[in-house]
Amino acid sequence: MQDKVVVITGASSGIGKALAEKYAAEGYKLVLAARRIERLQELQLQLDNVEVLPVKTDVSIEEDCKNLIEKAIEKFGRIDIMINNAGISMRAAFIDVETEVLRRLMDVNYWGTVYCTKYALPHVLKQKGSVVGVISTGGYIGLPGRTGYSGSKFAVRGFLDTVRIEYLRAGLHVLVAAPGFTASEIRESALVSDGSHQGSTPRDESKMMSPERCAAIMYRAIKNRRRKMIISFWDGKAIVLVAKLWAWLVDQIMYAFFKNEPDSPLR
Repeated sequence: MQDKVVVITGASSGIGKALAEKYAAEGYKLVLAARRIERLQELQLQLDNVEVLPVKTDVSIEEDCKNLIEKAIEKFGRIDIMINNAGISMRAAFIDVETEVLRRLMDVNYWGTVYCTKYALPHVLKQKGSVVGVISTGGYIGLPGRTGYSGSKFAVRGFLDTVRIEYLRAGLHVLVAAPGFTASEIRESALVSDGSHQGSTPRDESKMMSPERCAAIMYRAIKNRRRKMIISFWDGKAIVLVAKLWAWLVDQIMYAFFKNEPDSPLR
């Protein structure tokens, strides 16, 4: 894998950081993107066994995404895997949330994936490589109190499913990966109704899948060129399956589950 190059957005923490560590262990050259450049530089020092290019990137800005891909090609001359991992969440009832919060979710989660995929695609096609989108169970079923989050993840799934079909004969691999609850900073940085950060997680992070475990599963799925993968079982595969059979029941389960969170926005 000495010549292969992977671009990972949202690489400063959580699943993105774990993916960087996994691909470094496999000998890939890394292009790491995030807004917090200092964290990327710290990670670069840790991963001293491979070449790492950290690029300060706000994926909601198209020019930043274009710059990310240009820097990757300038440095390494190729892109084999484009992993769209950057994302933010929210926690507020729809009636209370400011529309700017919903727009921000779409800008980061959906448009960030579109921008990076758009500029990376010509280079990935040359390698018959992979484009990956990281969604969640919320990209299959609605999560109450998280309208902007679920809406953006549904959009990513629809977008990448369509890209897959368009390039079906071009050798492009497209994976839509949907982790369940995974321990990360995403709940702490989630936006509330006025756009400020939640600041703390309402759930017990220690009971969730580790980002390292999630990254290892995703690595195998990309290597095996899987189309779709719902990573966890009870908060992933099982609930999505039940939703196909008894949608009304899942509505009730989701409402009760999120209503019982500490300080739930649901009434």
